Amino acid sequence: MEETARTTHAGLVEKVAHYLREHIVMDHFQPGQRLPERTLAVELNVSRTPLREALKILAAEGLVVISPNRGAVVADVSASDMKEKAYVLSVLEQAAAELTCAVATDDDIAEFQALHYEMKAAFVRRDRQNYFRLNQDIHNRIVSLSGNSTLIDMHANLSRQLYRVRYLSNQRNEKWATAMEEHEAILAALEARDGKRVGDELRNHLGKTWVKYANGEPVDHPGQ
Repeated sequence: MEETARTTHAGLVEKVAHYLREHIVMDHFQPGQRLPERTLAVELNVSRTPLREALKILAAEGLVVISPNRGAVVADVSASDMKEKAYVLSVLEQAAAELTCAVATDDDIAEFQALHYEMKAAFVRRDRQNYFRLNQDIHNRIVSLSGNSTLIDMHANLSRQLYRVRYLSNQRNEKWATAMEEHEAILAALEARDGKRVGDELRNHLGKTWVKYANGEPVDHPGQ
C-alpha cells in the first residue's frame, strides 16, 4: 500500500511537471514570469507539495529559477548561454548519429521514416505542436539508439533547457520550411546509414540562426 502511494505521488509530480514544462515551451509562461504556487495548485487541483516537487524538477532542468524572495520564476536564458548550449547539443547529436548509423537495423530506419512522414504531414497541416513533438522524437531517437548512456543523459538535460527556443525558432514560415528541408536531408542520410553525413546534417540543422524571442534579438550561429 505504501509503495502504491509513493508511485501515485511520483506520477502526480511528473504530471504536474509535464504540464508546466509544456506551457513554458509553448510560451504560455514567459521568461521572467512568476509561477505562483497557490494559483497553480488551485488551477491544477493539486496540493502544494507535488507542485513544489515539480518546480524543483524544472529548476534542475534549467527551465525555472527558484529564489527565497520571488519563489519560482520562468528562467530567461541569455543569448550567449543559449549559443553555448546549442553548440554543445549539436556536437552531442553529431556524435550520436555516427554511433546510431553503425547499429541501426532495418526496423530502426523504418521507424525514422514513419516519424518523418508523420512530421511532414503535420508541417503540411501547419500543426506546429505535433510537428514539434515528432521533430523532438526523431532527434531523441537518434540519440537513444547510440547506446551511450552518458551522451543520452547529457543530451536530455540540454534538450530540455532549449525546448522553448527550439519550438519558437520555427514560428516564421520561411524558417519552418527550411527546417523541414533539412530534415529531408537527415532522413536521406539515415537511410544510407552514412553516419558522418547524418552528423554533418544535424550540425548544420542545429547550427542555424536561433532567435531569442524574449526580446526579439537574433542569435548568431553557435560557432561564430
